[in-house]
Parts: sequence; structure tokens; C-alpha cells
Amino acid sequence: MSDTLTLSAQLRDRAGKGASRALRREGRVPAVIYGDKKDPEAIHIEERALNKLLGTGHFMNSIVEVEIDGKTVVTLPKDVAFHPVSDRPLHVDFLRITKGATVEVAVPVVFTNEEASPGLKRGGVLNVVRHELELVCDATNIPDEIEIDVTGTEIGDSIHISAVKLPKGSSSAITDRDFTIATIVAPSALKSSDGEAADEAGE
Repeated sequence: MSDTLTLSAQLRDRAGKGASRALRREGRVPAVIYGDKKDPEAIHIEERALNKLLGTGHFMNSIVEVEIDGKTVVTLPKDVAFHPVSDRPLHVDFLRITKGATVEVAVPVVFTNEEASPGLKRGGVLNVVRHELELVCDATNIPDEIEIDVTGTEIGDSIHISAVKLPKGSSSAITDRDFTIATIVAPSALKSSDGEAADEAGE
């Protein structure tokens, strides 16, 4: 599980585009905390501190404790808007988290033991269909990543969500189908040579 991250914030006393632009000129990023059947709180955070957390690579899957005027609000980042040219963060949405709450998150997939896959050793290619899995997790126990072992896979094999052992407390957010996460496909050269052989056999 990712470490809990912390951010200091201040309440925003003014809303609107002009106020937001003024904050950004001061190196601050407008943000909002919503959810838990409470009124949204408009806040602003230091851009440098936010960029540091964004640089961890798991900001969106981490619990973030936002400290406002001496009180701590436990949140989960739900969206970060970036400037289309400069890539600077423009706005952040945080969801309030309560004890025992579950959240839906996108968790990266990591494939292991590729050297133990006969299909890959023969020159097959791991074709990743989903680089992330949409999971429903305990808000305080979000996995950093999901490991998928490809030991024993052959060319033509598919890996479905039903074959993946998810961490305790996590389940797939997609429940209506046994979707494909990755397939082992033949390399292009192998496919073309097979096709030529089939053409010659048909003559």
C-alpha cells in the first residue's frame, strides 16, 4: 500500500477565475474537497508541494491528509487538471474519506516471471490490453500495483481478470464480464511466415 501523503492548505475566501489566476501567480493551486455528505471546501495548496507528491507516481492512489487551519481532512485525490501547454497543475479535486469507506481506483498492472513463459521465450509478444485495473478497495488499503504472473503462458493464451488474485479487501469494479488484461501473441515475422506457408500449401 502507498504511504499516506500530507499537504498543507488554506481556505479560499474568493472564488472565480480571476481569484484562481491570482493564486496561481503566487505559486498556489486552487482545489476543492467534497463528499461525505458535507459542503465542499474551497482551498488552495502550494504548487511546489503538490508537484513533489505528483512526482511520486502514485498520488492518485494514495490517501492524502490535507491540513487546514490545524485540522486534518483525510482525502483521496480524484482529479488533477493540468495546463495543456506548460503542464502545470491548475486545479485538484479531493474526495473526503471516512473510516471503513470503499473507493474506486485505477491500480497499475505489473507482469512478472516473463522469462518463465514458454510463449514469450519462443518470441511471442506480451500484448497488454489493460495497463490499469479499476478496483473497489478499502480506502485505507489501496494497493500500489497488481502483479500478474505469466509463468507457463503460451502463444495464443489470454489472461483474464478471473485468473488474477487480487489483494484482500479489493475487488474488480467491472463485474459483468470476465475481461481480458493481456494476451500472448505471435510476433509479426512468425505470423507472416505462417501465412506464406499456408498460401503455398493452398496452391
